[in-house]
Amino acid sequence: MELPFAESYKIKMVEPIRQSTRAEREQWIKEANYNVFKLRSNQVFIDLLTDSGTGAMSDRQWSEMMLGDESYAGASSYFKMKDAIRDLLGFEYFLPTHQGRAAENVLFSALVKAGDIVPGNSHFDTTKGHIEFRKAKAVDCTIKEAFNTAVYHPFKGNLDLNKLEDVLKSNPREIIPLIVVTVTCNSSGGQPVSMENLKGVRQLADKYGVMVLFDSARFAENAYFIKTREAGYEHRSIREIVLEMFSYADAMTMSSKKDAIVNMGGFIGLRSRELFEKASVFNIMFEGYVTYGGMSGRDMNALAQGLHEGTDFEYLKTRISQVEYLGHRLIEFGVPVQQPIGGHAVFVDAKRFLPQLPKEHFQAQMLVVELYLEAGVRGVEIGALLADRDPETRENRFPALELLRLAIPRRVYTNNHMDYVATALANVYERSNTITSGLKIVNEAPIMRHFTVDLARI
Repeated sequence: MELPFAESYKIKMVEPIRQSTRAEREQWIKEANYNVFKLRSNQVFIDLLTDSGTGAMSDRQWSEMMLGDESYAGASSYFKMKDAIRDLLGFEYFLPTHQGRAAENVLFSALVKAGDIVPGNSHFDTTKGHIEFRKAKAVDCTIKEAFNTAVYHPFKGNLDLNKLEDVLKSNPREIIPLIVVTVTCNSSGGQPVSMENLKGVRQLADKYGVMVLFDSARFAENAYFIKTREAGYEHRSIREIVLEMFSYADAMTMSSKKDAIVNMGGFIGLRSRELFEKASVFNIMFEGYVTYGGMSGRDMNALAQGLHEGTDFEYLKTRISQVEYLGHRLIEFGVPVQQPIGGHAVFVDAKRFLPQLPKEHFQAQMLVVELYLEAGVRGVEIGALLADRDPETRENRFPALELLRLAIPRRVYTNNHMDYVATALANVYERSNTITSGLKIVNEAPIMRHFTVDLARI
């Protein structure tokens, strides 16, 4: 008979976690003003807030940390990271940063100005925040299938090339500094972009003389989906696919806390020497000297090793199979989720889960709170709170998708934990018709409010 699936690693170290009582959780979430970012980690049983920086590093990554070179300039750790980026991703120039949003801040400081238009596929919160902070505008060109969670499309992260071309041809070239392609696309449910679509974006970019930037936090998961879903790539290795993917980009930003499986770190990859020199000025101002850029030598070593491990097919199969396992358990319980299941998280459709709540009650955030109260599981809202207010009208933006994201840390939890999460959410679903009111905003920041917002029950 066929052998069952088994993880491609074994556990060497464990960390205890504590189950709390319902009464404790009710008190804690009230004190946190119904914002799960404000909970203490020891108030959470299973933490699916994010997959960013929460993965378990390997024995080889920990070994590399002991070899870190902490020299201020020209450290060997810098060159180890440089070699990994050149060999695996194909970029000759790079700048280390302390994380992904720092990479965006540095690069956008060199590229984006007031009045600019930046098209892309469902820009994530920090990307859009950095664009709008500079008085520019992010334009979403994602395909329409991405916004219907019940419709199956293997590459819901794809850009609608007709929409993209409309933006490119109807605006002066001078106000379109770049096209952002997010691989995989977080805001649409961790959905991949096909190689065919990446080629199409590249062709349009060349036609209109615009550079292409990949937001690459989960590039390896995107490559896995190309290998397993796109015809002609089933016999290509992950690393071959990755090199082809990035061949269609002029630059990349990377939050290495995802697919490089480190707790802190990021970088910018560039092909242009001129842009590298321009961005280096901002890197020195905001991050540090160009050969460390906000990172320690030990972190650069762990990152370089993590890039090699994160582009291994067996590792990716194990990682994505666990996410799919949780997704399929939820589907068995009838819970409405974005399909197909994404690479790093399961996204629950809060509009279909709580249809009785008006959008002004922040359905997905209410679902986040209910799941925490039920079982001590912390997810995160990808919806109206994250979408923020329109920078001109200051009205709330209500996106087409209102999602509870259950982001799975890499190499951290077992499938028993996934069963626990699925059952907890199924329990909430069974009583969902009793949830008749949601949440209102009490206090909020002017931009990227969802991290610190204070809420109250309606």
